[in-house]
Amino acid sequence: MIDLYAHYPELKPIEGNIEKAKELLIDCYKQKGKVLCCGNGGSCADCEHIVGELMKGFLKKRPLDDSEAAKFTKFENGEHIAKTLQVGLPAISLPSQSAILSAYNNDCDPALIYAQLTYGYAKEGDLLIGISTSGNSQNVINAFYAAKVKGIKTIGMCGQNPCKMDDICDVVIHAPSTETYRIQEYHLPIYHLLCAQVEEYFFEK
Repeated sequence: MIDLYAHYPELKPIEGNIEKAKELLIDCYKQKGKVLCCGNGGSCADCEHIVGELMKGFLKKRPLDDSEAAKFTKFENGEHIAKTLQVGLPAISLPSQSAILSAYNNDCDPALIYAQLTYGYAKEGDLLIGISTSGNSQNVINAFYAAKVKGIKTIGMCGQNPCKMDDICDVVIHAPSTETYRIQEYHLPIYHLLCAQVEEYFFEK
């Protein structure tokens, strides 16, 4: 398991909120929900990174169970497919959907691009992670509003300053910096830990 606080002792004061975020993620997957992620620029890249760690093995192998693997045996190369596929923890990076984002941006309101996707995708049991170094990016905040209307839980990741996320998210993780690049540097080990902890909970090996 990742020893976050040994490598980043300055994150120890926010351990409580990181733990709360972990519990929200576990509850989401217990309910057969999915995680939606949104952010801009470097935070957009973080969304892709988080989805990559959740949708395939991160620190553990995630083989299909025998009954699921057996369903592939009727297909050509079924044994190889069943052996190679991994169990994913469902997650979607909203910024990656260029066609709908560009269409909505052009036809409607750029500030609502993530709100539109959140409102369209979200169902009971899902969770939205919004990442903004300022904590005030309006398209991310609007996505949180849509999440609240849809009744799903929310995790915000931002810098150390008070921000709009504080008033809308279920949990806010404030990285201990005001410098954009430093905030982003802290976000990576934080979400690596969260992904590792969730994987540890659901997968034995």
